[in-house]
Amino acid sequence: MAEFSWSVRVYYEDTDNGGVVYHANYLKFMERARTEWLRARGVEQDVLIEREGLVFAVRSAQLDYLKPARFNQLLSVSASVAEIGKASLIFDQTVNLITSEGIDAVKSDLLLCQGQIRVACLDANSLKPRAIPAAIRQEILGDD
Repeated sequence: MAEFSWSVRVYYEDTDNGGVVYHANYLKFMERARTEWLRARGVEQDVLIEREGLVFAVRSAQLDYLKPARFNQLLSVSASVAEIGKASLIFDQTVNLITSEGIDAVKSDLLLCQGQIRVACLDANSLKPRAIPAAIRQEILGDD
């Protein structure tokens, strides 16, 4: 499936006292990219809870930290579905440095962090696994 990219600025609050992005914040950046990926496909998570009674929750995460991101840098965070199961999705995600800003902004080849995130589809009340509904599965798969 096609890769989705979303940009994020590194704020002071994202860094440690050395001006380097704190490791756990890469998970936040990746979560936001997955949320924006769903939104771009017409899937709003609050609507999923209200209408379908389901939530997506991270079941596992494996990250490799390759190079540090620093205060005030602009990053490109990607999300693509590597695998879709009956009740789960596996995302491949990367964080790259953006080399310039504005209309000329380009995702560089400088890979800062990469990860694989398994997301489970759960019943919103019981938090037990639940099959991804066919309509939601189709929206997720999109035209890719």
